[in-house]
Amino acid sequence: MFLAIDVGNTQTTIGLFDEEGASVHGWRMSTSRTDTSDMLDSRLHGFFSKDGLDLSSVDCAGLACVVPVLTRAWSKCLTDHLAQPPMVLTPGEWCGIDVDMPNPRSVGADRIANAVAAKRTYGAPVIVVDFGTATNIDVVDADGKYRGGAISPGLMLSASALFSRAAKLSSVPIEAPAHALGDTTETAVQSGIVVGAAAMAEGLVGRIKEELDIPEAPVIATGGLARTVSKATTLFTTVDPELTLRGIVDIYQMREERNPR
Repeated sequence: MFLAIDVGNTQTTIGLFDEEGASVHGWRMSTSRTDTSDMLDSRLHGFFSKDGLDLSSVDCAGLACVVPVLTRAWSKCLTDHLAQPPMVLTPGEWCGIDVDMPNPRSVGADRIANAVAAKRTYGAPVIVVDFGTATNIDVVDADGKYRGGAISPGLMLSASALFSRAAKLSSVPIEAPAHALGDTTETAVQSGIVVGAAAMAEGLVGRIKEELDIPEAPVIATGGLARTVSKATTLFTTVDPELTLRGIVDIYQMREERNPR
């Protein structure tokens, strides 16, 4: 079994995959920069025990992490279980896709994982919109190269900024309203946050498609709020919530094929 872990700034997603790369189970937890390897070990055991799974069945793992202190903690936790270090996605290392950017080492591991999985699953060109702490747009061009994209504040960051300055709005649920024109304060806020995020994605993706001349490129939504935003737009070809985790699996498999142990 393979354990894929995507550590974001706000949430961490964990996926268990079989030898064929098929998803077996998944979990999501809050990211805490104070977690130690022992605390992460306890969480892993709790997840597996709760769902009747055996952690000892995991024999390899991969990690994409945007929080450096947690890269060390997760690496130690996983090494203690596997008796070997996990694969850690490091910017600039070979990941099975050409990064056509001035500084490939500046690209986040999660963005590369998204690009690899999208290319392998949907072909090239392809565009990914990842709704996490930040909203990331990642682009694979017609030649199969990763070209970069766009990064903007995520929905919850925007909502938190608004709510912290406007106390009366803090109880508004983050969901797609029926219409862009809000006729109550609640639906007006929902429109601004959710429909606004959808409109931003539509605008940026449209400009990127025009700049790269890839008008027919599929657009894949992923991330914790992808389904919410997808209800406010027809932009997305599909919603693929496991895309980042699958990218970690794909990169591991490609590295094993390239340099078998």
